[in-house]
Amino acid sequence: METKIEVMQNMTPVERLKGHVYKLSHEIGERNIYKYGNLNEAAEYIIEKFKSFGYEPEFQSYSACGKIFKNIIVTKPGDEEPGKTLILGAHYDSHKSPGADDNASSVAGLLEVARNLRDKKSACTIKFIAFANEEPPFFKTKNMGSRVYTKAAKEKGENIKGALILEMIGYYSDKPRSQHYPPIFNFFYPSAGNFIGVVGNFRSKGFVKNIVSSFKTGTDFPIEWVLGPSILPGIDYSDNWSFWKEGYPAVMITDTAFYRNPHYHKASDTYETLNYEGISEVVKGLTASLAQLAN
Repeated sequence: METKIEVMQNMTPVERLKGHVYKLSHEIGERNIYKYGNLNEAAEYIIEKFKSFGYEPEFQSYSACGKIFKNIIVTKPGDEEPGKTLILGAHYDSHKSPGADDNASSVAGLLEVARNLRDKKSACTIKFIAFANEEPPFFKTKNMGSRVYTKAAKEKGENIKGALILEMIGYYSDKPRSQHYPPIFNFFYPSAGNFIGVVGNFRSKGFVKNIVSSFKTGTDFPIEWVLGPSILPGIDYSDNWSFWKEGYPAVMITDTAFYRNPHYHKASDTYETLNYEGISEVVKGLTASLAQLAN
């Protein structure tokens, strides 16, 4: 009789991704301070998966509103420059919804990239982090999980080369005008929401370009990128904000959230609305990108 780990290993990448999203969004469901038991169940699932890949998770625990929350961190030490760190992160809470795209799709991507890179050599250290409390009521506060992490990292003098933050990577459409933008941007970017986006601030320009070029070596899935100031609506609406606050290079990898997905922060953000083949291609690109950026 096959164990759970053996069954997961025998699945295709698409099946594994769908399995992660189904567990987090359908079986566990909404997960946040108001659904605290669900949030902890999601954390235990993520921990179990990291362990099944051969990692030893560590926890950054902290108190907020009378409850304990934790960031889940696994570290792949660098072979040549272990003092330099590259981060792939995603938040695991959700807001008023099952959170299939927001953000189970990204947690699934985080897990699968970590699986893919487990036995690959890297010059610098890679950290895979599942952050707590990205969503309201903690969004852009000191109790946002990534804010807790970046403040501590700065105080310790952690040398972070850059952070790739996954924020909704599962919703795609080939239909014309399925993609929306802030004013003017529609003149420069595709009208169909069939691409993954890389969003950075001006300080992260070089990092963005390196991510895009290395991503393309792993897949031909469409990718677009943009640099902009924080006043641009949505550009800092995820954990990348926390890294920017401390001056670290960071990008948001996203399907553009409410600019594309009509189920954003709604009960209809369910697992069957996502494109798992698309997520799988994004995982391929991210795996190639992390492998190159870390060397």
